[in-house]
Amino acid sequence: MSTTAYPLSWPLGRPRTSNRMDAQFTTSLAAARDGLILDLERMRAVAVVLSTNVELRRDGLPYAGRTPADPAAAVYFTWRGQQYAMACDCWHLVEHNLQAIRKTIEAMRGIERWGTGEMVMAAFAGFKALPEQAGPGSGFTWWAVLGFSSPAVSEAAIEAAYKRLAKQYHPDKPGGSHELMQQLNQARTLGLATLLA
Repeated sequence: MSTTAYPLSWPLGRPRTSNRMDAQFTTSLAAARDGLILDLERMRAVAVVLSTNVELRRDGLPYAGRTPADPAAAVYFTWRGQQYAMACDCWHLVEHNLQAIRKTIEAMRGIERWGTGEMVMAAFAGFKALPEQAGPGSGFTWWAVLGFSSPAVSEAAIEAAYKRLAKQYHPDKPGGSHELMQQLNQARTLGLATLLA
């Protein structure tokens, strides 16, 4: 799955929210967007991509004042040589989902400033982005896409994980897409081929 700023690129393996709520944030899309970018710059993150279903301005950032049907937001970035993805779709408005990501980044930056940097690395480990492309030398691991920590799994486990995730990633489901299903199908095929090798 390619990471695009528009339309939304939801991180592979992250569940989508079915019950959105009203947020307690008081912010505009422009303030949430600009604040998130500033916090990532302060953290020295590079290769930042804000991904939403809000159309883009000429500079590649989402327009303020737009309200798409799907208000989810994701941010992809590289920090200390690792790629990360953070996403939120539990609020009704894009600006609130961006603000939630911003507040999370802000809290993690606080942990680092308070001298417990190893805790930040541990916390960010949960946001590592999966590689976008499968293939030799890509770093793609079929077992991670299927939710396993290693390739030491049975055919039955691969099939069970595939069926469970296919229900979530199917293009007809909220949060599903053709790209997610394609990567899931590819992970299953690679996993089963590995068992036969």
